[in-house]
Amino acid sequence: MKKGSNQVARALRVDFVAGPVAHRLRFGGGRGQDLPKAMGLRSGKTPTIIDATAGLGRDSFLLASLGAQVTMIERSAKMHDLLADGMARAAQEGGELREIIDRMTLLEGDAMDLIPELSADAILIDPMHPERKNSALVKLELRQVREIVGSDDDAGDLVRLAIGHARKRVVLKWPAKADPIAGVQKCSHQIIGKSTRYDVFMTG
Repeated sequence: MKKGSNQVARALRVDFVAGPVAHRLRFGGGRGQDLPKAMGLRSGKTPTIIDATAGLGRDSFLLASLGAQVTMIERSAKMHDLLADGMARAAQEGGELREIIDRMTLLEGDAMDLIPELSADAILIDPMHPERKNSALVKLELRQVREIVGSDDDAGDLVRLAIGHARKRVVLKWPAKADPIAGVQKCSHQIIGKSTRYDVFMTG
């Protein structure tokens, strides 16, 4: 199993310079996109953000590209290393990419341990989503991420912890049609897209 995980880690690459991330940076729609709206980015308001489940770092990069200072937390050592490599390569490009990366801080560790030591207006939680039993195979990239980081069985605990620490709001990124996470209070409001919804818990 370990050997297979290493092979996946070599195959997967975090790329902030080209591909979907670059396209979203150029044509994504700015603060009018669902994620920035959910996180509280609006005219004259740029919250400080913790991305508690950094993954491939794409949401953090988007938010940082819109001016937010983002602290990324990743507990998988392999995914942390992939993120660090991707951030270093993007910073080497200089210019706008360097400015965006400079607004991103990457921490390795468990968000349950680190969040109480940090301070932010908003906390984003994007746990591994439940596998869809009756859908086509999940995209290869997402299967690779799942192979590395595993399932987030403690997602409910993380949401509850975050609600107790975020100054303004907690945002849970979740499949649009999925049931709420058991044991988590009802959200204040939702922003629902075609495949993804953002459950927003206002805290202050």
